[in-house]
Amino acid sequence: MSAPAGDAPTSVLPWSAGPPVPPGLRLVHADEALLVFDKPAGLLAVPGRGEDKQDCLATRAQAEFPDALVVHRLDMATSGLIVMARGLPAQRALNLAFEKRQVHKQYVAVVQGLMAPPETADGWGLIDLPLILDWLNRPRSIVDHAQGRPSRTRWQVLAHEAAAGTTRVLLEPVTGRSHQLRVHLQALGHPILGDPLYAPPAATAAAPRLLLHARRLALFHPASGKPMVFDCPPPF
Repeated sequence: MSAPAGDAPTSVLPWSAGPPVPPGLRLVHADEALLVFDKPAGLLAVPGRGEDKQDCLATRAQAEFPDALVVHRLDMATSGLIVMARGLPAQRALNLAFEKRQVHKQYVAVVQGLMAPPETADGWGLIDLPLILDWLNRPRSIVDHAQGRPSRTRWQVLAHEAAAGTTRVLLEPVTGRSHQLRVHLQALGHPILGDPLYAPPAATAAAPRLLLHARRLALFHPASGKPMVFDCPPPF
């Protein structure tokens, strides 16, 4: 959605990045065309506006790998696997793979409430709710059946914590909208713990950070075409 004309409103929503961000990089894989990092919660993926938002994964990566180029992003509050290309040919190949949905991602989240497993043969459910930027309350997104862009998330229950009243879920985004996983789970009535944008106060206060982690990436190597899978267990 394009922004309306005039000055952009500033968000009045509460925001918390989570625990302090450690220095340095968590490198998972490096070769002549591909870099894979484990981004900590609270670190921007790319620079933001203002001098205080220049420290980010991309800046840290480029200090060590000058040819590193951005391919995709993770929310600041989300941890886990993120890919960068080395050089323009690798970036073009990876951008095309993302556009064609040839990059498969899995996330783990802990949500409020005891989610009932979907009644399907394979245990996977599908959230199919169109999303649009909530411009007056950005960076929030909302479900909008009239103007929203198609947005789909596959989900599966991993475990219940009855005493805490929470559920650990596995998520596979089919599309890649802003805050898609967070909004979709909120729409089901099960917001992610530690989420100051979409969870009620009790669920926000239940964790020191957003409990959302990119745990798996599967893609074809941008130079060799070899299938590659990267795994990174969640830190929660």
